[in-house]
Amino acid sequence: MAAPISIDCAWLMAEPGTAPALANMRIGLSGAQVASIEPLTYAPSGPRHLVLPALANAHDHARTFRSATLGAFGQPLESWLHFLGVLPGVDPYLCAATSFARSVRHGVTDLMVHYTRVQGGMRYVEEALAVARAARDVGIHIGFAVAMRDRNGIGLCNDSEMLAGLRPTLREPVSQRLSVRPLTPAEYLSQVDAVAQALADDSGLASHVTLQYGPAGVQWCSRPLLEAVAEASHRSGRPVHMHLLETRYQREWADHAHPQGIVTYLDSLGLLSPRLTLAHCTWARAGELALLAERGVTIAVNTSSNLGLKSGIAPLPTMLELGCRVSMGLDGMAFNEDDDALHEMRLAYSLHRGWGFEQHMSRSQLWAFAAQHGRRSVRGPAAEALPCGVIAPGATADMIVMDWDAVDADPLFDDVDPLDLLLARATGLHISQVVASGRTVVDSGRVTGIDESVLKAELLARVRSALSSGSEWATWRRQVSELGEDLGSFYRRSNWAGCC
Repeated sequence: MAAPISIDCAWLMAEPGTAPALANMRIGLSGAQVASIEPLTYAPSGPRHLVLPALANAHDHARTFRSATLGAFGQPLESWLHFLGVLPGVDPYLCAATSFARSVRHGVTDLMVHYTRVQGGMRYVEEALAVARAARDVGIHIGFAVAMRDRNGIGLCNDSEMLAGLRPTLREPVSQRLSVRPLTPAEYLSQVDAVAQALADDSGLASHVTLQYGPAGVQWCSRPLLEAVAEASHRSGRPVHMHLLETRYQREWADHAHPQGIVTYLDSLGLLSPRLTLAHCTWARAGELALLAERGVTIAVNTSSNLGLKSGIAPLPTMLELGCRVSMGLDGMAFNEDDDALHEMRLAYSLHRGWGFEQHMSRSQLWAFAAQHGRRSVRGPAAEALPCGVIAPGATADMIVMDWDAVDADPLFDDVDPLDLLLARATGLHISQVVASGRTVVDSGRVTGIDESVLKAELLARVRSALSSGSEWATWRRQVSELGEDLGSFYRRSNWAGCC
């Protein structure tokens, strides 16, 4: 759909929490940027709209099938991860496009993709380009982190230790499907370079993708691999995206494997820099957070994911107090499994703003969390060249247009701050339009660049056909449930001996 020339609105929140909402405004656009902001001398006719900057999702994986659909509801991370493999691989474009469509309908125009679920069936470079085409067609910008993992495919200990803790009937199938068969560090880096070259050969795709290194996490990556990533990032300037301290079991493992401190360990490798985003840090301690703040690392906090996977509540107030750059991630696990970034923002604020008369998270900090710092995670430090997460002349035209009559359905007083209403009740269902880089990518709640319903129907048909073609997948799904039971016993009794 062609870019709008201007947008008239009853309310403009140009920088929520920092600047007051402005009534009756016109936003002029020029190409991908905001050209002007001017007051109207009259109230716009027709339905009332509120315009605010689009949101950013600083940590996700581009998964289209949701947790409960897979039968994984209520599983802790350590067993939940294996449910991601109970479906056969299918077309990566269909998976990515349907996932991205759900995100952009809920107000996200910058989205991190830590690509841990390779669909298979084609070369990795071709699959990465399929995901990039999905981002282009939907109209969003993604950070694409090439996932890397060279150890501990089953759990937090080495594969032989984990297999020994399973019932005998599970050892062979689990070994065949989950044991790590890694590339070398040089091969992983070569894979990233190959994707970079393929993107460079197609400028239409490259403008929608920021390529990144994606080591899965310290427990899943050897020292040589992490050292190679740190050196390559320093040399190329390419960002790095990885998990850290998501669960209490990871905290226990880290204290055993790295008694000098896991964050200190990462620092000794040269990984801590403004190019790095760490997802979760749910179990990070104050001293570790202080070092991350000092090094300029971004932390992607995933509030709903942490609740849904029983991982814990991140120390977000401490992060802010210590000066950490903190961003919002949905991790494919929004509270209602709908990728509603507005709801995620409200939930995070409700949980972390403080109790009683105390304030631990201000509204300006909330907006930096939901819209500004996440864009940096997606695009890298270069994102700071232009204003982000704001609507201002010269800024990229990334905006949400909301049906304000639906949000403010019972108005009584003229002096109620529109931001109060937004934080009290707004959800993705109130979004009528999304503009990304000046392009209308959602109109009347519908994604304009693809036919989402057709793609979703095709994806479901393909997956259902593959599942019905034999008993292999039903057997593996049953074995994954049994594996979860055995992993629970392992983690409850583990003293981490023999794990490192």
